[in-house]
Amino acid sequence: QCLTLNLIWLKASVSCAPPNVRIIHSGHACNIEEERYTERVYTIREGETLKLTCLVSGHPRPQIRWTKTAGSATDRIQDSSVFNETLRITRIQRHQGGRYYCKAENGLGTPAIKSIRVDVYYLDDPVVTVHQSIGEAKEQFYYERTVFLRCAANSNPPVRYSWRRGREFLSQGSDKGVEIYEPFFTQGETKILKLKNLRPQDYANYTCTASVRNVCGIPDKSVLFRLTNKTASPTIKLLVEDPIVANPGQTVILVCIVSGGEPTPTLMWVRNTEELPKKSILKSETLTIPAISMEDAGVYSCVASNNVGNPAKKSTNIVVRALKKGRFWITPDPYHNDDNIQIGREVKISCQVEATPPEELMFSWLKNGRPLRSSERMVITQTDPDVAPGATNLDIIDLKFTDFGTYTCVASLKNGGIPEISIDVNISSTTVPPNLTVPREKSPLVTQEGDTVDLQCLVSGKPKPIILWSRADKEAPMPDGNMQTESYDGVLRIVNVSREMAGTYRCQTSQYNGFNVKPREAIVELIVLYPPTVEPVYTEIRQGLGRPFSLSCRVLRAHPSKVLDYEWKLGTRLLTVGQLDTRDETEYHVRALNREGYGAYTCDIKNEAGAGRCTFLVTGKAYAPEFYYDTYSVLWQNKPRVYGFKLQWTQMNPNAVDRIMAYRLGIKQTGHQRWWEQEIPTEDNIQKGELLTYNLTELIKPEAYQVRLTPITRFGEGDSTERIIRYSGKFHCAFEEDTICMFTQDKTEEFDWTRHSAATRDTKYTPNTGPSSDRTGSKQGFYMYIETSRPRLEGDKARLLTPSFNVAPKNPYGNVATNPTYCFSFFYHMYGKHIGTLNVYLRQKSQTGQDTSVWTLSGNQGDRWRQARVNINPTSSFQMVLEGIRGSGIEGDIAVDDVAIEEGECRDPPPSNIRSLASPTAMHIWQLWLTLLLVLVGLRR
Repeated sequence: QCLTLNLIWLKASVSCAPPNVRIIHSGHACNIEEERYTERVYTIREGETLKLTCLVSGHPRPQIRWTKTAGSATDRIQDSSVFNETLRITRIQRHQGGRYYCKAENGLGTPAIKSIRVDVYYLDDPVVTVHQSIGEAKEQFYYERTVFLRCAANSNPPVRYSWRRGREFLSQGSDKGVEIYEPFFTQGETKILKLKNLRPQDYANYTCTASVRNVCGIPDKSVLFRLTNKTASPTIKLLVEDPIVANPGQTVILVCIVSGGEPTPTLMWVRNTEELPKKSILKSETLTIPAISMEDAGVYSCVASNNVGNPAKKSTNIVVRALKKGRFWITPDPYHNDDNIQIGREVKISCQVEATPPEELMFSWLKNGRPLRSSERMVITQTDPDVAPGATNLDIIDLKFTDFGTYTCVASLKNGGIPEISIDVNISSTTVPPNLTVPREKSPLVTQEGDTVDLQCLVSGKPKPIILWSRADKEAPMPDGNMQTESYDGVLRIVNVSREMAGTYRCQTSQYNGFNVKPREAIVELIVLYPPTVEPVYTEIRQGLGRPFSLSCRVLRAHPSKVLDYEWKLGTRLLTVGQLDTRDETEYHVRALNREGYGAYTCDIKNEAGAGRCTFLVTGKAYAPEFYYDTYSVLWQNKPRVYGFKLQWTQMNPNAVDRIMAYRLGIKQTGHQRWWEQEIPTEDNIQKGELLTYNLTELIKPEAYQVRLTPITRFGEGDSTERIIRYSGKFHCAFEEDTICMFTQDKTEEFDWTRHSAATRDTKYTPNTGPSSDRTGSKQGFYMYIETSRPRLEGDKARLLTPSFNVAPKNPYGNVATNPTYCFSFFYHMYGKHIGTLNVYLRQKSQTGQDTSVWTLSGNQGDRWRQARVNINPTSSFQMVLEGIRGSGIEGDIAVDDVAIEEGECRDPPPSNIRSLASPTAMHIWQLWLTLLLVLVGLRR
């Protein structure tokens, strides 16, 4: 099917506009209300779909972002912000309630921000719990006992409770043996039924009903509890030992049985505050843990509950036997200031092992493979495992040459099943304290960013201790994230070195697996070389032919940074070279740009570690045009199957490049592949902020179209921009933006209409007139009104004109053959004892100076918004005129809101108390009804 484009070139001037924003809702809202004149509250039922749309205006088109802060839960929307107009949350949950913000910004002025609080309503199933009075609790609920039935349910809004016994509704005072109350500390959260001195009739079925009064369509929920003389809290038996000591790999079976309770209790198993092991098997009352490991150890509890009294709980501790982390250290004679082992002095060997359970830990000592017993010179002691991790000491008194040898510390558990840990310690003339040195070539150590480097400390002494590495120059973690890193060979390997890792490192001996003496330490300096970091890394420069410009490349960081070389190129062609001595930037100047000067300019700044590059793309491409959205869209035509559209845009930075000679316009139906293109020439220079307009006609209803606009200069095509055109067939304005939808004031009259919102309007002098909100009920919403306070006089007029609407003819030279019908509608507010008159006129281009009255109303209509609808039949381009006339006093403010024009006749006739002057057919109908009424009256007489 062919698509014809009738393009009409128009030029106007428009200034850039800062963003303006308002939030509208759709979806499953229960209620919308105001909160202290500052914020809208949106109520929704849990599980429904939340849909909020942020309507923005402004030029250039603002960017929109949704965020959420403190509400019923402080979180982000899906852990991030939402960058589109519509925020949609399917199956909303209670924790997603809170305050949502829509922020719009386009770089002009301050960002526009609006918020709405989302209140999620829900009602959980109520739960009844039963208790006896304190000090009278027994296993059974006997006669002459006081029983409390407590009903509670989670809800929003607060829940209301009611009780029934059987079919009888219970209320305070209806039965002397029953009291109903709410505890002071839980007002509204729970309801307690107190049965004083149980009577036979108190043994019955009790029903608690929780209700939120059908808010959001949430139905009431009930729970039934049967109270009998057998009602009792749960009791259980745990058929296992406490603690349970098991070897790794064994299967552990825990059995818990219910020994009492009515109703029948439910059982569950828990472990500390953690989940049960994933491999555990729960079947009826038995919990089985196969192939148990150290990670499965802990306290396991069996819990039984039937909502009567307190839950029954019994626990057992599972201990998995293990030995780990065997360490030793040698302590020279503490009575001499000497770190060496010497004949005739004391020496102590200590051995430490972590054991589970610690009370099973046993130590034994060997010398050269033979058992060693405690004696006067060989004293073996063991620390208390309950005080500190298990350790044993071997004190050798008056060391002799014959005491040299290999001593072995053997750790085991009493009942076996776990491999022993053996630690060998050699005591000889070569056993000497440790010493640390750094190889001369290893400090300072120079490397380049991204390399792998080994920091090394040489360890001498016997035995060799563990080496601990840490940062010496600052409190910072090591590359592995820990504050200290252990090394058994004195080497610290750093992979993928970064500049942040440069500095000094400390290597230090540990007392473990070595001498228990003052730690030895050494320092290693690491120098990291990295190429210059420069700015800008990439930038695009748009320039016209014959113009001068300059390029600048600046160094931010580099090591070494004393002498840096630079090199400028255009493509592969070398332009200039030099050195940066004391400066931190280099510049390149072009006096007059020619065609060969377009392209990519690069500046490489180098040191011995590499180069940093600035790239400048110099181009003559024009910037993208920016579509202007703050206007009505569809242009109506007297053709049932087609419509028109007024496409409007401004040119971004039009003077940055050569003159824009034309625009290439492309258009296609959405979902189709084929584009229709046409080149539209321009005659004059386009100025910044100048509004360019094309009328697109013969668009097929109700299809949507994708439009692409590309500026063309001597350089060639510039950047394109696209938008979607959708058919609406309706113009609507709620006056939420400063531009008031391109309405204008008639400056020939005595005063103007005023844009205002109820939240900011000053009603100090006229409290008994004007609206208290916009027509949606929002204190924040805007409307237009006439202010009738002084100096206004009776009869003064204010006229508000809509934008012009096109009614395209069938041929270029004739008017529309059959007058099309449109419905003009608006909401009005006429409250006050001095209300004057509100008139509506049709102004047509073909009837200059002759406005046709189509609607009028006078007098006080009450403090409420009402809607008026009237059919109009223009024959050419037209405007609607809203005229407010001041009455006899200051209490005569007239307001209008939500003005709309729609194709076709109005669906509902105007109310009978309004004079509608535009529809002869309607007048004839009313005349016929009046005649018929008179006839009926005459017949009755």
